[in-house]
Order: sequence, then C-alpha cells, then structure tokens
Amino acid sequence: MNNIYQDILKSVLEQKKLLAVLIDPDKFLVENTAAFFGKVNASVATHIFVGGSTVDDFATEILVTEIKKYSHLPVVLFPGDVTQITNKADGILFLSLISGRNPEYLIGKHVQAVSKLKNSNLEVIPTGYLLIEGGKITAVEKVTGEKPLARENLQEVIDTASAGQLLGMKLIYLEAGSGAKAPLTQDMILKVKQAINIPLIVGGGIRSKKQLDAVYEAGADIAVIGTAFEENELFFEELKATLALGNLA
Repeated sequence: MNNIYQDILKSVLEQKKLLAVLIDPDKFLVENTAAFFGKVNASVATHIFVGGSTVDDFATEILVTEIKKYSHLPVVLFPGDVTQITNKADGILFLSLISGRNPEYLIGKHVQAVSKLKNSNLEVIPTGYLLIEGGKITAVEKVTGEKPLARENLQEVIDTASAGQLLGMKLIYLEAGSGAKAPLTQDMILKVKQAINIPLIVGGGIRSKKQLDAVYEAGADIAVIGTAFEENELFFEELKATLALGNLA
C-alpha cells in the first residue's frame, strides 16, 4: 500500500474530509484489538495512526500486527522515536518538530531512522509537526524539551507552517497535544490552511462531533482523534450522525 499520500491529495481535490484514529501502543490493550477495530471498521474512519511519545520496544510492531488482522484501513506510523518504526505498517509520517529548535527532532532522529527505512516497504511522508499550546504539559514537551507555540502568537504559527512547506514537507500537522483541554481555534486552522497548499492535519482536544465539525469547517483535511475514543468508544456512534462527515469516502 504505497499510495497513501496520493489518496490524501485526491480526497483534498474532491473536498472529502478524512478521519484518522490515533492509537498509542502504551495506552492500548492489545487484547481489545478485535472489538475496538470492529467499531473502527464500521465507522467513518479512513486512516489509523499508531504511535506515541514514549513506547516500549516492540510494542508498536506487536500492535500493528494485530491491527492488520482486523482492519484494511491504511496503518500509518506516528512515531515518537526510531524504536517505533516497523515494516508491518503501510506508511510513516516522517515527523519534524518544526515548532521547536531541538536538532534531535529536526534532523537527528531522522538520520538514525534512515537505515531502517531504506530496507522497508513503508511509504515515507515528510511531515512538518507543530505543537501548539493546549492547556496542559504534553508528553511531547517532556520528551523533546521543547515548549509549544503560543496560541496568541498566530503569525508565528502561520510562518512556521509556511516554512515547513518551503522546506519540502508534504503534510502540515497542527497538534494541540494528547488530552488537550480544547481543540485549536477555527481562526488558527483557517489562517494556516490559507497560507499553505499542502494537506493540513489537525489533532488534539477533539471530543465531540461539534468540535470535529468546526475543525473541518475551518479547513482541516484530516482530523485526528485519539483520547476521545480511548475514553468513550460510543463516540464512534456519535460521529455517524455528523453532517461534516457526510462526504467522507
């Protein structure tokens, strides 16, 4: 499955909104895979993202292997470290933390990952990752030592996303952080979307269909939901009624 990015571009052109379910191997019980992905498969989800800031060795590969047994949706790695790379997935968001200035997460980890990626079948998708203040200290902050961009400094967020595109990123990922107290504002999403012409991913703090609708209306091409599904699997049912998802493939 090496057409993930082209399928995303096609959906953007057709104005179809996409929904990724984010699974953190450190928080997800492998024995629940069959039941959970029965709900995922019956939902409007289009992609599965797997990864976290801190994950035990081999936990990602074990989980991805199980997911592939129960779902045909593309499984894309969202790695916090090179130890989370597994050829069992379909693709990988090759993340650069462009909202920070720590060289390890701008290029260092990527250099370490090359030997694994050159011998894999993973579709590698360069992704500019922007961590935005979400009302709580995130695992990303703790691991990288980088502070998020302030919500009120909108121009810096816009310019950072634009710089990511100019550097050759194929996706921009705006993230309020896992368990964020509130999703990103519509104004921020809209302004970033207007400044770039590559697909925009938005995640963090989306806990209701009203919030999800707002994220899509503001211009997000892919919304990412993780914590809300972990805390309430009935959210899958709630999303079936949302008008914003009516045009999903």
